[in-house]
Amino acid sequence: MSAKKLGFGLMRLPLLDANDPTSIDIEQTKKMVDAFLERGFTYFDTAWMYCGFQSENATRKFLVDRHPRDSYTLATKLHVGFVKSLEDRDRIFNEQLEKTGAGYFDYYLLHDIGAEHYELYKKYDCFNWIQEKKRQGLVKNIGFSFHDNAELLDKVLTEHPEMEFVQLQINYLDWESEGIQSRKCYETAVKHGKPVIVMEPVKGGTLALVPEAVSELFKSYAPEMSIPSWAVRFAAGLDNVMMVLSGMSNMEQLLDNTGYMSDFVPLNDEEEKLVMRAADIINSNIAVPCTGCSYCTEGCPMNIAIPKYFSLYNADLQEVEEKGWTPQGEYYDNLTKTFAKASECIECGQCEEVCPQHLPIIEQLKLVAGHFENN
Repeated sequence: MSAKKLGFGLMRLPLLDANDPTSIDIEQTKKMVDAFLERGFTYFDTAWMYCGFQSENATRKFLVDRHPRDSYTLATKLHVGFVKSLEDRDRIFNEQLEKTGAGYFDYYLLHDIGAEHYELYKKYDCFNWIQEKKRQGLVKNIGFSFHDNAELLDKVLTEHPEMEFVQLQINYLDWESEGIQSRKCYETAVKHGKPVIVMEPVKGGTLALVPEAVSELFKSYAPEMSIPSWAVRFAAGLDNVMMVLSGMSNMEQLLDNTGYMSDFVPLNDEEEKLVMRAADIINSNIAVPCTGCSYCTEGCPMNIAIPKYFSLYNADLQEVEEKGWTPQGEYYDNLTKTFAKASECIECGQCEEVCPQHLPIIEQLKLVAGHFENN
């Protein structure tokens, strides 16, 4: 029997302190992992830098040390941003084996391939290196995650047909986006015969917290279905998709996702039209299409809570004018007690270099500062 299509993304785990990505709530995650496995789901996805570099350590505690190795599938990734020499590849890989205690990885990815990273992966001979890990039995399946345009994806897959799968950002909001190119990248993977693993199906929560008009659209059609379920089912219903990853940060989300994905039913034609209408509504309302991956914050010299600020900014702009006072400004003020203000950005540009969405973060932080700090 083929694996169920829902995977547990281990980047947005439950935290003991919302402002500390390393403060993973291990006991809560144990319960979630157990429930996930009990419902017949087996795929877990982590990476070297997730949760302030602590996701792999935590994976050992809540998964590897508590369940038989053949009862789950584990994926992790090498990010070339942390590779400065040929020796770094093995150093990081061996640390990943040690941190997880998994013995081997079912899926191993070269992470976040884009134009710049592709050249670095070639410079450090990572494509041959990952094949060698497979020959050694330390990796079962090799592939890469991708954040760039379809033309580059076609080039990578043409030059490296040995890659067995590709992980793409696919959701109904980005499906026709010229910036993200979800549909075009998906079609490119299909052309090359590569199965697709989907990341960001709910776009970092954006497609869970939709405008009221979208919520009413969905609820009027199927009041029993959760808002995020529309996004996950859209991605999972694509023919060439083998797995859809969802970052689940509480038990409620996990039970909802595993509920409708246990006996998965793809969207019908009418439902497909509804999600495209929803995309049009959301795109007309959203200001900063940030997914909250937090890559930008890891090296920020000013410690600016970039994704949190963007989330507040988007939410505040979607408030109806008649409401008057909104809570987002207060949330912003509270965050600035722990993090630097948006206006304190020194424009070093490191955030824009690592942003998978290629957002003009420096300029957008100026908008955030103008919005929250001048009121």
